[in-house]
Amino acid sequence: MRLSKLFKNAPTVNITGLCFDSRKVKKGNVYFCLPGLTFDGHDFIDQAIDKGAICIVHSKILENTDANVIYIQVENVVEALNVCARIFYGRPTDKMVMYGVTGTNGKSTITNIIQAILNPVRPCGYIGTIAIRYGNVNLAPDLTTPDVLFLHSKLADMVRCGMKACALEVSSHGLAQHRVDAISFDVAIFTNFTYDHLDFHGTFENYFEAKSLLFKERVKEDGVSILNIDDEKYEDLKSVSKARTVSYGIKNKADYFAKDLKLTSHESRFTLVYNQNEYKVVTNLVALYNVYNLLAAIAALHETGMPLDQIIAACDSIPQIEGRMEQIDCGQDFHVIVDFAHTPDGMEKMMKFGRDIAKENNLISVFGSAGKRDVAKRKVFGEIAEKYCDYIILTEDDPRDESSEDIARQIKEGIQTKTNIFIPDRYEAIRQAVQYAKSGDVILLLGKGDEVFMYHENGRVPWIGDNKAAKECIEERML
Repeated sequence: MRLSKLFKNAPTVNITGLCFDSRKVKKGNVYFCLPGLTFDGHDFIDQAIDKGAICIVHSKILENTDANVIYIQVENVVEALNVCARIFYGRPTDKMVMYGVTGTNGKSTITNIIQAILNPVRPCGYIGTIAIRYGNVNLAPDLTTPDVLFLHSKLADMVRCGMKACALEVSSHGLAQHRVDAISFDVAIFTNFTYDHLDFHGTFENYFEAKSLLFKERVKEDGVSILNIDDEKYEDLKSVSKARTVSYGIKNKADYFAKDLKLTSHESRFTLVYNQNEYKVVTNLVALYNVYNLLAAIAALHETGMPLDQIIAACDSIPQIEGRMEQIDCGQDFHVIVDFAHTPDGMEKMMKFGRDIAKENNLISVFGSAGKRDVAKRKVFGEIAEKYCDYIILTEDDPRDESSEDIARQIKEGIQTKTNIFIPDRYEAIRQAVQYAKSGDVILLLGKGDEVFMYHENGRVPWIGDNKAAKECIEERML
C-alpha cells in the first residue's frame, strides 16, 4: 500500500506495514509513536529507524530527524493509528455484521452463543478471552480486546476466510485505551455492571464511563443497543445510546422477557415473551445468569434478521463454552464445576448456583485472587464464600510477584466460621477437594476457567487447566 492512501499529501511511497512497538518494526514499516503509562513511543524513534521504519507518525516536536525518513506530525497518534489500521487492512468491519458485547460478566458466554447459533447460517467469527475463532482457525487469545493492529489484522483475515459476521468481546480496558475506535458496531450489547477493574479505572464512575463508550460512540446510529433492563445502569445507557435501544430481562417487563423459569443442574426452561407472543425455550445452559446471557444473544440475533423459531431451535444444544459453567462428569457421584468467575458478582452467582444444587450436601469451593490486581475484592471473596460454602480451599490464582499465602490471608479476613485451608499448589488444592467430596456434594473450581497458563513472578508459566486437573483427580480417585 502507498503511504498517500493513509495520509493526505504524503509521498506516494510503498509501505510494508504498520507498527507501534519499535522492537517489532520491519523494513518499510510506518512507526507510530504511541504515548503510554510507562513508556513513550517518541523515545524509541531511533530504534524504529534502525530496524527499517521509513515513516514516523508523531505528535511531539522532534529535535533530530533523518533526511531519509518521512515524518508526519499529527495531533493524536492513537487516533491516527486507528484510522490507518482500518484503511491498511481493507476496512474489514464494513464487510461483516459486528456484534460488540461489554459488561462486567457474561461477555464470553454471549459472544460464544452468538457465534454458535449464527455460524451455521451466516459464517461468524469470535474474538475474546477464550480464543480467536473463525472458519478452521482457532488461535490462543491475545487480550480480551486485542490491540488495534492485531485486532484489524484478524478481522481482515476473517473477511478473507468468508466470515459475514463477528462477535467481539469489548472490555472496559479496550474501550478506555481506544482499541476499537475504528470499529462501528451494528449491535452493542450490555450485560451487567458490577465491581471490577478498579485497579485500572480508579473509580466506579470511570469504569462505567469506559463501558458506556460502546453505546455513546461506537455503535452505529442505525444499529441497535441491547440492554439489560434489570441492571441499575439500564436507564443511564438508554439515555446515551446513539442507536435505538432494545431491552431484555426477567424481573422487569422487557422487549425480550423471560417468565416461568424452571432451572435444574442440567438444563433451563422458560417462556420467552416477545411482541405479545410466547415461545417455549429449552436450553442446555444452566443457572439464572445464563438465562440472561441467552436472552441477550437471542435479542441480538433476532434484531439482525434471524427468525426467532430458528434461534430457539438451536438453544437446546449450545456447545460447551470452555471454562464457563463447565461441568466435569467422569461418572463420579458428586458435581464438579469449572468457571472463570473472578469478580464478586461472578463469584456470588456461581456460589448461589452451587448452593442451590448441593441442597443439604456440602458445597466446596477452590479459588484464590489474582496478584497485582484489585486488592479490595479479596476480603469480599471471603465474605461471599462464608455465606454459601461449607468448605473453602484457598490457592494460587495468577499471584504474579505477590505471595499466594498473603493473598489467601486477605481473603480469610472475610471468612468467619466456615472451615477453610490454604494449599499453595492449585493442582493439589483441586485434588484434595476431589478426595474430600462425598456423594451429592458440589465442588466449584473458580477463577481460571479454561486458561492453560498461570502468571507467576517471572511471567506466564504453563498450567494444565482446571478442567483437565479435575478430570485427572477424579479418575485417580475412581481407580
